[in-house]
Amino acid sequence: MFEQAFKNIDDILRKEAGCTTELDYTEQTSWLLFLKYLDGLEQDLADEAALARKKYSYILDKPYRWESWAAPKDENGRLDHNRALTGDDLRDFVNQKLFPYLHGFKQRASGPNTIEYKIGEIFGEVKNKIQSGYNMREIIEHIDELRFRSQTEKHELSHLYEAKIRNMGNAGRNGGEYYTPRPLIRAIVNVVQPKLGERIYDGALGSAGFLCESYEYLKQTHPKRTTAQDRTLQERTFYGKEKKSLAYVIGIMNMILHGIEAPNILHTNTLSENLADIQEKDRYDVVLANPPFGGKERKEVQQNFPIRTGETAFLFLQHFIKILKAGGRGGVVIKNTFLSNTDNASVSLRKLLLESCNLHTVLDCPGGTFQGAGVKTVVLFFEKGAPTRKVWFYQLDLGRNLGKTNPLNNADLAEFVKMQKTFADSPQSWSVDVKGIDKTTFDLSVKNPNGGEEVTYRSPQAIMDEIAALDADSAEVLAIIRALL
Repeated sequence: MFEQAFKNIDDILRKEAGCTTELDYTEQTSWLLFLKYLDGLEQDLADEAALARKKYSYILDKPYRWESWAAPKDENGRLDHNRALTGDDLRDFVNQKLFPYLHGFKQRASGPNTIEYKIGEIFGEVKNKIQSGYNMREIIEHIDELRFRSQTEKHELSHLYEAKIRNMGNAGRNGGEYYTPRPLIRAIVNVVQPKLGERIYDGALGSAGFLCESYEYLKQTHPKRTTAQDRTLQERTFYGKEKKSLAYVIGIMNMILHGIEAPNILHTNTLSENLADIQEKDRYDVVLANPPFGGKERKEVQQNFPIRTGETAFLFLQHFIKILKAGGRGGVVIKNTFLSNTDNASVSLRKLLLESCNLHTVLDCPGGTFQGAGVKTVVLFFEKGAPTRKVWFYQLDLGRNLGKTNPLNNADLAEFVKMQKTFADSPQSWSVDVKGIDKTTFDLSVKNPNGGEEVTYRSPQAIMDEIAALDADSAEVLAIIRALL
């Protein structure tokens, strides 16, 4: 039933002029889902208060509750069409009254980790793109069919929402930056092995895949939890920051659907934080992230970092190293050129990583791991507090091309996760002693000594020579054709 509701909503949004891609469909579905979720949450809290013979103070005033404007019911529990807004009345109420009211919560909230602050933040960022009040009425009726009350219902909804995020990642434009393949995230979480009670952080949150999968991992590894442990999981385990509005909204909704009810997610540019200002109380036990690569940061942002560079991913890596506690563990996705670039920033950053952390594992991912991204990536696994002595490399060679119809799956990474526990050598894995690497470049490029595919980069001179030779061949062929004419 839920799956059909999602399909119906997408079909209606395709008719909307303001919604052109999967990114728009996911954004518009998200804010409506959030309000429906909020209605269920308030009903649960009101029921709990009634059982305890206490008075419940509603978060939303009555005119702005889902039951008042979106889905008023008659005495039989069916939608009351006489009271339900539709057409221009519905659109004008949402744009002119509902959104400004909800955005005002940000000023009234007691702190950034409250549900009130999240409401204000979300509705200050999202814009209603559903221009037809009649289409909106249809969508609301489908959303109203969805239920968040049981764990089973939430579990099913979370799967459907993940599928929407995956489609968004494949949608072209800039959708791919919000989606890290879930099999890769699960493998990273399985290697890092977060523990109950540890604080887990992602400073480039995206759709919150790392935090959601860490939550699932902790639930599976600790099936018999106390109420206090559950409260710790909910309130003091998962932390994130996200710069972009759309990703912020989607990340929060994804965490809510996975069962984290008031996510500790801040809408901020992580890189605007000066590294010198990070104190012990700000640090985390585990960092899991896929920071954006290829971005360029302004000069004033670069001033916050000891190793100055315009490459966003390199600034994030410095941030992650700094924000980890001593003994803390990291799993971070980064461009594979980080291992071999010869510019000053890359060399300095590799030196910092090797000297301040134990970079114990590097996973070399094949091309096509990230849909629509034309870069190859590696995953760095490290522990802060002791220098690197030996690095274990694993080259993921699947024997097939990855693409939309043939994506990465859990089985692809099973051998890597298993072998990583013992750092075993194989045709796809090997160890490198840090004593043997060049101390002027700290080059860590992936060169499989066991006969695997070796990544070789030709010099610019060799490339220019080949271009010149090809041009000469072309000129010769053209001369022959001209002679024939």
